[in-house]
Amino acid sequence: MRWRSFVAVGDSFTEGMDDPYPDGSYRGWADLVATRLAAEAGPDFRYANLAIRGRLFPDIVANQVPEALAMKPDLVSFAAGGNDVLRRTFDPETLVARFDEIVGRFRATGADVVIFRFADVMARLPGQRLVKPRVELLNRAVGEAAERHGAIMVDLYADDTYLNPTLWGIDRLHLSAAGHRRVAGQVLDALGVGCDEQWLLVPPHPAPTPWLAARAADARWAGQHLAPWIKRRLTGRSSGDTVTAKRPMLGPISD
Repeated sequence: MRWRSFVAVGDSFTEGMDDPYPDGSYRGWADLVATRLAAEAGPDFRYANLAIRGRLFPDIVANQVPEALAMKPDLVSFAAGGNDVLRRTFDPETLVARFDEIVGRFRATGADVVIFRFADVMARLPGQRLVKPRVELLNRAVGEAAERHGAIMVDLYADDTYLNPTLWGIDRLHLSAAGHRRVAGQVLDALGVGCDEQWLLVPPHPAPTPWLAARAADARWAGQHLAPWIKRRLTGRSSGDTVTAKRPMLGPISD
């Protein structure tokens, strides 16, 4: 095993929403990957997860990236921009240029870097006409950065399995436990490390919901998840305002 340390950088996708531990904290694909890598590497393996829900690309670059670089890990995951594509202030030219720059900075340290083409979460959400082209632009930038810098790209966008609603949480925006297991399996496959084959299995699509029941579910979702999200946007708040990184320093996975 050539990796003795792993630092995960990003937002809620990497923090692990919506895959809770019994105590209510989040596990997610990065914790699953770290646990598997630690089993291969032995007790000297170290892991940090700096990701915080709601973080925008500039904040991740300004705060998490320098911390990750200072840790000098063997392996880094960098997933950012998913929140930015939902904002009116989205600046594609700056994001694309900075994304490439950050991947290059990590690679220049000798670290292996895992990056992601994001799944089409907007297929089941309002605003697809506006947001989908932004996601496609971000995904193109990810592919170009992977090719230019020799990063390891995990292509979730090309995997139609993520159209299965069982891979998404009740807010329809964050992965479920099954979704995080699948991402973890794909990351480990990309790294050439074996994983539990059950992680890559996907439950069958649920039976179609009758029209009236589906509209009632949409209304509940809008009240419980969409309306609070809009309120936070209007008031300049974020779901991560009071949240700190769950693993801010490199340490044994058992911590």
